[in-house]
Amino acid sequence: MALANFVPVQAQIDSAKPAVASPSSKPIGKVVAATGSVTIEHAAAVVVQANVSGEPGRAKTGDPVYLGDVVLTGADGRVGINFTDGSSFNLSNNARIELDQYVYEPAGKSNATLFNLARGTFTLVAGNVAKTGDMKVDTPVATLGIRGTTPHIEISDDGSVKFSTLIEEGKLLKKPPTPAAPKPDRRADRRLNICRGC
Repeated sequence: MALANFVPVQAQIDSAKPAVASPSSKPIGKVVAATGSVTIEHAAAVVVQANVSGEPGRAKTGDPVYLGDVVLTGADGRVGINFTDGSSFNLSNNARIELDQYVYEPAGKSNATLFNLARGTFTLVAGNVAKTGDMKVDTPVATLGIRGTTPHIEISDDGSVKFSTLIEEGKLLKKPPTPAAPKPDRRADRRLNICRGC
């Protein structure tokens, strides 16, 4: 039995570069810091590659991110990403976030962002989308609307979620003045009635 029209195929050795990428996609941001195991799955790209080393392609500083990407960090991974509107986020180890929606036009009125954090710790510094549109972060328990603050979200391994807002150094919130409490009466002739067994 003979094979007709047999065409040999060579496997791609460099797993960091996909064989086919989506040329029409425009990056929405880029990796500015990456340590340890960080992977970005490009949803819009058709990737044809053979991973000979057994290790997935790792993200590195300067790599672009696109709408629909999924960012994953391993046990030793951390990543920082800056976006075209000036927003940026840091993602801790063992984290997963999807970049579900990102629309930013400098003069636009319909700017919108939706990031879906499934696990890990995430800190976001909001940029122009928060000021000129609708910026949201979705978690397993709630969706946060961001209006220019710096949210910090922690999703633990047990599924519990903690939310907090970071305050920029030097920009402390001022508390309204509280009225002074009345001073205790310390006159010597004042008698105290102590009830025992009342």
